Amino acid sequence: MKWIKQLSLSSQSLWIVIGLLVGVTLGVWAPDLAVQLAPLSNIFLRAVRAVMAPLIFGALVSALAGTGDLRATGRLGLRTLGYFLVVTIPALIVGALMALWLQPGVGVVLPTSGAPGGAGGASVPGLTPVGFGAMLEQLVPQSLIEAMARGDVLQIVVFCIPLGIGCAALGERARPLVDFADALAQAMFRVTSYVMWLAPVGVCAAVAVTIGRGGMATIGSLGRVVLTLYLALAIFVALVLVPLIWWSRFGAQRFYLALREPFLLAVTTSSSGVALPPLLDNLERGGLPSRVTRLVIPACFCFNQISAAIYAPIAVIFTAQAADIDLTKGQLGYLLLMLLFTTKGTPAVPRAVLVVIIGALGALNLPLESVALLLSVEILMDPIRTGVNILGHGVATAVLARGEPVD
Repeated sequence: MKWIKQLSLSSQSLWIVIGLLVGVTLGVWAPDLAVQLAPLSNIFLRAVRAVMAPLIFGALVSALAGTGDLRATGRLGLRTLGYFLVVTIPALIVGALMALWLQPGVGVVLPTSGAPGGAGGASVPGLTPVGFGAMLEQLVPQSLIEAMARGDVLQIVVFCIPLGIGCAALGERARPLVDFADALAQAMFRVTSYVMWLAPVGVCAAVAVTIGRGGMATIGSLGRVVLTLYLALAIFVALVLVPLIWWSRFGAQRFYLALREPFLLAVTTSSSGVALPPLLDNLERGGLPSRVTRLVIPACFCFNQISAAIYAPIAVIFTAQAADIDLTKGQLGYLLLMLLFTTKGTPAVPRAVLVVIIGALGALNLPLESVALLLSVEILMDPIRTGVNILGHGVATAVLARGEPVD
């Protein structure tokens, strides 16, 4: 009921729902007018893409440097980063396999504007296969400025990881750069919140154009996206998180008592940050060492967004299916490798995964019109994604605490 009470006139979620309903109405009853609204959707997509590169740079550098001196954190810090990478792999695989099996994008008609890729880009007739050697070469940027200008998320991340680690190793000598990165991230978070107020208009236009061109069958296909995500999250929890919490020896009852309040806060607010204080307090009162919780939990909020790792491949494969593009095995491998790193910098704020999805779509030259369509059903997906993230943070802390000395 708390989540329903939050749908006031100042709620972005409420206005997105209103935009969705208006878009459906226009698409059904005024299709000729609806197809003329594509520029409004494109403006929203351009605005989101404009904040992508500086947001990733600031968030990733400040998060890595904020973990402290990696030489001091030592073994626990390395185990933490290793855990995040390892647990992301099954999350990506589950999301991709579910999307390939259920094919949620089949039958969706995307609006087109004639420009491949980019904001407002159209579907393209095919993709150039990416070889393994070319894929490795694309990992390393020739210039950070060039990578940011192109919006190449993977190259930005590859540059920021050693930069953040270097800042952590330098300690106070790198403090000005770390403070700049943190201020940049905070500013971009604020700008993103402003941009998201354009979301209802973007959603309305995208849904109107899509239904005006393709009819009401599109809404059923969007429902398949939600179903695909729910099933993928359930499978991941059952096959990965449950065995891990059993292996940690933390205990199912203690885990339930520690995660109950943070989980409900996360689901009802669609924000992981709201759940941070009770999550830290409950895990420590549950018996986990404070030096573990206070390192792992903050790192989780940037590097352990497992729901983003599950959802991102679903969204990208959905787009390819809607654009009638068959991704090759090499392109799927490239996608999963890229998402393995780009999801590590996802900020714990509502709809932040859009930044990762837009970057992946751009890297594969897929149309961005699907983003606004997916946003129209985001209200059904974001709460459960956020809740599963919190479960993942709790499991990560319990697993990494095993074998560590008690305070």
